[in-house]
Amino acid sequence: MTRRWPIALLLGIAACAGVLGFRAPGPHPFEHRAHTVAGISCLACHTGVDKAGDEGPLHLPSDESCLACHAKPHDTHSCTGCHGGVQAAAAVADARKHLRFAHETHVPLAKYNCARCHADVARDGEFLRPRMATCFGCHAHADQWEKRTCSACHVDLATEGTLPATHVVHDGDWARDHGVRAASQRDLCSSCHTDKFCAGCHGVTVAELPARLAFDSPQDASVHRAGFRARHADEARGDPGLCVSCHREDFCLGCHADERVGAGTPGAVSPHPANWVSLRGEDSLHGRAARRDPASCAACHGGAGEALCVGCHRVGGVGGDPHPPGWSSDRPLTAQPCRLCHPTATP
Repeated sequence: MTRRWPIALLLGIAACAGVLGFRAPGPHPFEHRAHTVAGISCLACHTGVDKAGDEGPLHLPSDESCLACHAKPHDTHSCTGCHGGVQAAAAVADARKHLRFAHETHVPLAKYNCARCHADVARDGEFLRPRMATCFGCHAHADQWEKRTCSACHVDLATEGTLPATHVVHDGDWARDHGVRAASQRDLCSSCHTDKFCAGCHGVTVAELPARLAFDSPQDASVHRAGFRARHADEARGDPGLCVSCHREDFCLGCHADERVGAGTPGAVSPHPANWVSLRGEDSLHGRAARRDPASCAACHGGAGEALCVGCHRVGGVGGDPHPPGWSSDRPLTAQPCRLCHPTATP
């Protein structure tokens, strides 16, 4: 017990130093909260920001604006050398470069309460740019979201490099799951990422192809472990969506045709039972199976999600009109799955 009291004493001193406001020398986040609590207006330091448009100066405080209140600074160095994170000014310049935003239209609407959007000033945080969820609190952007058009605010998402914090968050085991999501919503991914971005990993740090088809070589880096050729049918049935994230339908059909194990191959037997596909008005087994486990269909049939069905089930298609008599919907035609049949539709 006696050996632990020096450690407890040091921890107590460190805690008290934080409470009393003592800081280690060097740059640190600016004390926005202390200024706000003292009743100092944001415009007292960020002069003219309420009139700022999409271009022009950044309206960051200068040493002169600090000295207007702090007449006796504790040293002769520039105030921004310590008061303000290392990346604070760079983050503001980066926002100006990549975002289309005008304070002059937002500040009056917020009734000059800057913390309405810059919520992190209450915690003296390093990241002070309003988060996307804050923007969505006033601006729904429903039409832009449906059309994947972000250019009203973002100049170029592909080069901006800002990771989403409150929307389209890449959580969980994203490295494993992202292929399935990219296959089903490629247009959403492409709003931020280019094909070059994907190629930065695929073929460099992860296998571009399944170990160059050397399925049974345990020494090759691959998503397919040794013995995969023998068990790939079971794995495809167990998680077919994972397969289509990399492989197209013709990839499977080419091998199955050579091995004479695929439907439609001369001499091969269809894996589906009788009455799997039938004429209109007759009982059809494939419809019930597809509704029960649509991912299983994707193991052999190209596309993802509703794209598997609309090849036949569309207006004028062999599967008939997918809409029952008297069909109506308030969903925009640009939403999934409507735009699969209405690619040129407008809301």
